[in-house]
Amino acid sequence: MNIYDIAKKANVSIATVSRVINNSGPVSEKTRQRVNEVMAELGYSPNIFARGLMINSIKTIGVLTIDVQDLYHASAIHTIEVEARLKDYDTILCSTGENINDKKKYLKLLLQKRVDGIILIGSVFKEKTDNSHIIEAASHVPVVMINGYVKGPNIYSIICNDSQAVYEMVLHLASKGHKKIIYVYDAETYSGWEKIKGFKKGMKAINSPIGKNNIIKTEKGIEGGYIAAQKLLDQKADFTAVITSEDIIASGMIKVFNKSGLSVPGDIAVAGFNNSIIALCTTPELTSVDNKINAISSSAAKFLIDAIEGKDIPSKTIVEPQLVIRNST
Repeated sequence: MNIYDIAKKANVSIATVSRVINNSGPVSEKTRQRVNEVMAELGYSPNIFARGLMINSIKTIGVLTIDVQDLYHASAIHTIEVEARLKDYDTILCSTGENINDKKKYLKLLLQKRVDGIILIGSVFKEKTDNSHIIEAASHVPVVMINGYVKGPNIYSIICNDSQAVYEMVLHLASKGHKKIIYVYDAETYSGWEKIKGFKKGMKAINSPIGKNNIIKTEKGIEGGYIAAQKLLDQKADFTAVITSEDIIASGMIKVFNKSGLSVPGDIAVAGFNNSIIALCTTPELTSVDNKINAISSSAAKFLIDAIEGKDIPSKTIVEPQLVIRNST
C-alpha cells in the first residue's frame, strides 16, 4: 500500500495526497477529508522518515541529559516534551552519563537519526577545554543549551543567573546575623563555577573573609550531604550557616545536623539550590533558590523550534532566579 493506491482510490492526484500527508499546499477541506477517509479505510500509515525526507524535517528534536534520575534534569525533560508536543514535535531522549566519549557518541547518534534540533540539559555539557563536538553538531542543526554557554554559530543558550542567586543568598543569611558561612558544591561545571563566583562576591560584600575551608567540594546526592556535614562536625569547623549547590546535598546535611543534636536553623542555618520537591521534604523545610527550570526548559523548546523554522532568536538569554525563604534559615 502506497500513496499511488491512495490517489487512485480517492480519485485525486499523487501530489494532492502528498499535500494532505505533509499538511502543505492548498487542499480543499472536502478533498482533505476524502483522502483521510481513504487512508483510514485502507489502513495506510505514512512512513514518517520518508515523509521527513520529502519536507526536510521529521518534526523531532533530540534531548541529551547526563542523568534522567536527577530531579533537575527530569523536570526539564518533562517540560521540554510537553512544549514539543504542543508544537507537534516528538522527542528522542538520550541519557549520556558524564563521560565525554559517551556525550559525543549520543550527539552523533541524534544527528544520524536526522533530528531537526538538539537540546543539551545542564552546564555539564560545556567542557572545560574542547567543545568542538557541539560546534560540529550545530553546523547541521540548531543546538540549544540549558544553563550552559558555548559560543558558536547556530548555538543558543538560556541560562539562570546562578552567580546572582548565590550572592543574594549570602546577603539573606547575613541579614539574619550570619557571617561565618560555608559553601558546599558537587560539580565543577559552568553553573558550578558561577555559583562559587556568587558566593565569593557575597562574602566580600558582607566583609567576611574566605578561608580554605569556606568552600568544600563533596560527592553527589544525599551521600554528599552526609559526608560534608560529618566532615565539618569532625573538624569542629567554625560556622553558623551553609549554602549548598543542590537541595539534595542540603537535605543530607540537615539530617546529619539533626542527628548530632544541632538545631536547624537555631544552631546552623541551611540553604539549598533548585527549589526542588526535596526542599519541602526536609525538617525544617528548606530555603532554596528557584532557578526557574520549568520556564527555562519551556523557553528552550520554543527557541529550538523557532530556530528550526528559521525564526530569529537571541544567542544568549539570562533568566533571573528567585530566593524562596523557608524555615531552615
